[in-house]
Amino acid sequence: MAGVDGELPRAPAEAPAEAIRILLAEDVALLRGALTGLLDLEPDMEVVAEIENGDAIVREALRHRPDVAVLDVDLPGVDGVTAAAELHERLPECRVLILTGLGRPGDLRRALDAHADGFVLKDVPPAELAAAIRRVAAGEQVVDPQLALVALRQPESPLTPREAQVLRLASEGADVDDIALALNLTVGTVRNYLANCITKLNARNRIDAVRIAGEFGWV
Repeated sequence: MAGVDGELPRAPAEAPAEAIRILLAEDVALLRGALTGLLDLEPDMEVVAEIENGDAIVREALRHRPDVAVLDVDLPGVDGVTAAAELHERLPECRVLILTGLGRPGDLRRALDAHADGFVLKDVPPAELAAAIRRVAAGEQVVDPQLALVALRQPESPLTPREAQVLRLASEGADVDDIALALNLTVGTVRNYLANCITKLNARNRIDAVRIAGEFGWV
């Protein structure tokens, strides 16, 4: 039916969808500012918290209750993957998208183990990042195809489960005595396990073995 002016009546405008609330954790100020600016340009997104140190992620997430936490994998203090695991425990309704600039195969495995919902490269075009955030917010899992391919080509760990356990404790800063006590082993046995790890990984020393195993996600 036409209106008094002869025009068809217009349908009422739809209410705008509620914006996706985003917590962004990135330690490089220039990149953090650029990402915030780009995301705030999206009509359905709002950055509600910007964080430069991983230690503040869970605290600020509990304060702001974001829908999606976009976390750099490498952060001062608590790293992004560790924060993702804690967010899963403390604020399970918050979805997590991990950003990486390195593409280390072990990072993807660790992220999935930590219940992260997405894992993409930092240098993706802005439109692709926004699309990934929308998909994660909608309950989907998003993994960059390049990173998935690298992970699929990753060699199997040469370490036994016990060797990996010992090296994991060493990576967390435990000394030989602490590891022996935690695993109910003798100090000599722990030293033997660490020596095996160094040999199998063709590492220079214990620190190098931890680095290698960490990059491949073996510990």
